[in-house]
Amino acid sequence: MQAVFLLILIGVGLLSGAAIAYVIGAASIMTFILGGHANFMAALPQRLFSQLDVFAFLAMPLFIFAGDLMNRGGIASALIDFSMSLLGRVKGGLGHVNILTSVFFAGVSGSAVSDAAALGNSLVPEMQKRGYSLDYAVAITGASSIIGPIIPPSSILIFYGALMNTSVTALFAAGVVPGLLLAAVLMVMNAFYAWRDDHPGGGDPSTIPPIKKSFLRALPAMTLPIIILGGTLFGIMTPAEAAGVAVGAALIIGFSYRKLDLEAVRQSAIRTAVLLGALFIILCAISTFSYIAALDRLPQAIAAQITEWGLGPLQYLMLVNVVFLIAGMAMDVKAAVALFAPIFVPVALAMGIDPVHLGIVICFNISTGLLSPPIGGVLLILATTCNINYWRLIRATLPFFFAEVALLIVLTFFPAISLALPHALGLS
Repeated sequence: MQAVFLLILIGVGLLSGAAIAYVIGAASIMTFILGGHANFMAALPQRLFSQLDVFAFLAMPLFIFAGDLMNRGGIASALIDFSMSLLGRVKGGLGHVNILTSVFFAGVSGSAVSDAAALGNSLVPEMQKRGYSLDYAVAITGASSIIGPIIPPSSILIFYGALMNTSVTALFAAGVVPGLLLAAVLMVMNAFYAWRDDHPGGGDPSTIPPIKKSFLRALPAMTLPIIILGGTLFGIMTPAEAAGVAVGAALIIGFSYRKLDLEAVRQSAIRTAVLLGALFIILCAISTFSYIAALDRLPQAIAAQITEWGLGPLQYLMLVNVVFLIAGMAMDVKAAVALFAPIFVPVALAMGIDPVHLGIVICFNISTGLLSPPIGGVLLILATTCNINYWRLIRATLPFFFAEVALLIVLTFFPAISLALPHALGLS
């Protein structure tokens, strides 16, 4: 009963428009007091500290810092030029360039919102100039940016692994194939739209960058993800050490491109600190929620209900997908993972579902929520960056959103897609 009261308080708070950390934290504290559990709050500070005192979390701020440095350091233009030299000549080429650049970006920033902002500023105007409609240019940019949180290094995979005590290295390995598969699906869709709507090719061949020159300029940025991923997958580096390497490389690359200076580094550090502070406040609020939910035996109640319904592992995974898709439509990605994963994941693990497969399904699911109304983060960024009506943008992105949901269902029913690489490397 107390858990129901808690969820109602959180729902009312979210509808009021208050910040999610304050809503969850205040509702949890009220439930402690009104539910007669106030004496248990004495252990709350220790529980909050233990929630944050996780070594895997160290990698997350470093990867955020590295991604921001690379976005400021001219990486975007180098990767776009190389992608253009490879695919800019084919019909619908700039759509393919958009997707391929997102694949390269995924190994740099690991953030869908950062990728969407970078490409929205640089590639969308170029696509309009070459004859693409604004609607399509922004829609394909938003759809391809979802690749960022799936292909490692990914902050959401690090966050989930640290939160649910799942190997971050195994999650990194498991994210490679689904991320590339998503890119392939989007390229097929782009090819179809290019044929149906007669999208232009790359235009004047003289505007296509020379492949050798663009490759050499983009090589440092493309090599870094290989070093990071190879180092973590083969046990040479921990994810935190790999993140440190990424920061060092981002500084070297940015200064070598002459796009980075000390003021830009300072601004990047400030932005990283602000993002990290907001994230840790959410983690503290979620930890308080998880504590009262555990006292009220909410996970056990869910398990009992699932048993009563007679759901098997696949049916339960589909239920989890529905919950996280709805959550992703209205909540921040990491907040939704932190709020719902501790409730639903233990039940899934008790049913024998592989924790790495479960992590990929949840992270793919919640990342897809960035492209869904009413407050998808990628949609909001692109609507502002590209000066397009929000609801017009939603209509343009819906076909891509449904394609990503369809791929999510495929990943749910076929665990071997996600687990092939972890199994081959002995990580799962």
